[in-house]
Amino acid sequence: MAGSARLSGKTALITAAGQGIGRASALAMAAEGAKVFATDVNDDALSSLTDPNIETFHFDVLKQAEVEAAIARTSPDILFNCAGFVHHGSILDCSDADWDFAFNLNVRAMYATMKAALPGMIARGGGSIINMSSAVSSVIAAPNRFAYGASKAAVIGMTKSVAKDFVTKGIRCNCICPGTVESPSWHDRVTALGKELGSYEAALEQFVSRQPMGRVATAQEIAALVVYLAGDESAFTTGQAHIIDGGWAG
Repeated sequence: MAGSARLSGKTALITAAGQGIGRASALAMAAEGAKVFATDVNDDALSSLTDPNIETFHFDVLKQAEVEAAIARTSPDILFNCAGFVHHGSILDCSDADWDFAFNLNVRAMYATMKAALPGMIARGGGSIINMSSAVSSVIAAPNRFAYGASKAAVIGMTKSVAKDFVTKGIRCNCICPGTVESPSWHDRVTALGKELGSYEAALEQFVSRQPMGRVATAQEIAALVVYLAGDESAFTTGQAHIIDGGWAG
């Protein structure tokens, strides 16, 4: 196997692994020797993950029965909660339904998977939980990201609480706070903004201009941090919000 196999002998469960950061992380962890369970609600997106170290299955994180079944099926040493959604708009644009969906998917789903996974991790002597937050959270704000920023701030608080409560049980819990990352969902947001501005190029420039490096991140760059937090190299790291945003938060 190529590489140093830093995750050899470990089992990882990843949500929203069909595209973007989740997909890149599944491939990266498999390349490092982990047995990866890559899950998504989009079965077609999962179908192209053909690495022999990756097993795929349908998993809707909003359904408690599927949460319990996924944890029972995989018994993960590594849990990467990557599922989420980016709502556009200010508080005046946010409906009750938008607010509820943002917190159900971006926060409650992580609560459910962590609560289901923790007893097994404790019984096996440890585990690494990685939650997807965002630089747009309690770190910084971005225009028209009210529900998203609020929910991602909650992820940071939840992550720190789990880390503190279970640090003596061999559990590490960290979250990742990316800036703008190139992915299919990001291209969808650029397209939507382009319709408002009258130009895809104008929308793209708006996204890129806020990044001091003059570019957005690749999914592979975020996946490299996921691999680090998943493995023993980060054994002394827990309860942290890891900002990887190209200098955006400054």
